[in-house]
Amino acid sequence: MPNYRFQVRSQDGKIQAGTMAADSASSAAAILRNQGVHVLAVDQDKGNKSSSSFAETFAAINNKKPTQKHVLDFTTQLSVMIRAGINLRSALDGIADQTEHKMFKKVINELKADVESGKQFSDALSRHPKLFGPLYINMVRASEMSGSFSEMLDRIGGYIAQQIETKKMVIGASIYPAIIGGMAVTVTVFLLTFVLPKFYTIFEGKEDVLPWATNFLMLLSKTLTDQWMFIMAGCAVIGGACFAFMKTEVGAFWVDKMKLTIPVLRTMFRSLYITRSLQTMGQLINAGVPMLDTLTITSEISGNKLFEGMWRKVHSSVKQGRKIAEPLQGNPILPKAVIQMIAAGEESGKLGEVLDEISVFYAKQLKDHIKAVTGMIEPIMIILMGSIVGFIAMAIILPIFKMSQLVS
Repeated sequence: MPNYRFQVRSQDGKIQAGTMAADSASSAAAILRNQGVHVLAVDQDKGNKSSSSFAETFAAINNKKPTQKHVLDFTTQLSVMIRAGINLRSALDGIADQTEHKMFKKVINELKADVESGKQFSDALSRHPKLFGPLYINMVRASEMSGSFSEMLDRIGGYIAQQIETKKMVIGASIYPAIIGGMAVTVTVFLLTFVLPKFYTIFEGKEDVLPWATNFLMLLSKTLTDQWMFIMAGCAVIGGACFAFMKTEVGAFWVDKMKLTIPVLRTMFRSLYITRSLQTMGQLINAGVPMLDTLTITSEISGNKLFEGMWRKVHSSVKQGRKIAEPLQGNPILPKAVIQMIAAGEESGKLGEVLDEISVFYAKQLKDHIKAVTGMIEPIMIILMGSIVGFIAMAIILPIFKMSQLVS
């Protein structure tokens, strides 16, 4: 017997919601009316079906997980509908009907069911922490207390859009170097394993008179062609070990430290983490979230272990009654100008506005750094690829040229 979710108004005017088992929706409604309540809605509880077809199960397994783009679209639609005067339950119902992504549609229906059962919207969101992060949940909770729900949704939507744009820029900046690097490795392996072996018969037995570069490449080529299985296995083991190491606390800390140390990339990464941290802090402070909660969330989503440790120290310091700028003094990963502006914002009582302005400045700097790094890496990768191919070509051509001179 299927389950049905219902929403009713009791005789004293209170709205109640729950679930019940019945043969059909009309039967469920009849049972509720016999109890002396006014039936507002009866919907089948699709989330509690006892069984599902193989096709539905297969589709659910293969359906991709919702992304931040889905969350952004949901937030934007919800903000518009709430501002238009539509109540939350109806807004969620309307968005669910328009959503084609099955997993995200299920999430929205779960949110609607929780709201119908009397839960706060922030509590309903907290059941999906991987999709709606701590910043989203806490900003919604703050808006529930202040009564500025639609305005807060606009602010959250702007924040998510900015994070998506930043992520796209960073990924876009790394695609080109990755393609060029992959091409360089592929061409090098092709030359060593398919082209150079054709010259074995010409060079064999003449190692004493061949240039060191030719001897080195011949040795490398023979090793690759004869031991390729062991080499691939070794690369897989080393790659797996590196991946496992980076998943540990020590490995993650080391990788994050390297990001802030490598000369070409450190300025770009520092701008990225400063933008993310200060934008998060500014949004939460302006939303009215308590300072200790703000610092906790900022440390969690900073994206770098060094920044996370820095904000945790600030959290401990503020908990003891000190100001935010005090533990930041002398910290090398934050520029002195940023620390001074944070201190000025605390003194003036406009810390949220100051943090927003700083994050906007560093967001612009991040774009400039990404363009600069991309423009710098492009010629470097081309020169590197050309040098490798040229080295291999010259190591093959020079001995042949010398031999032809001796013969003539």
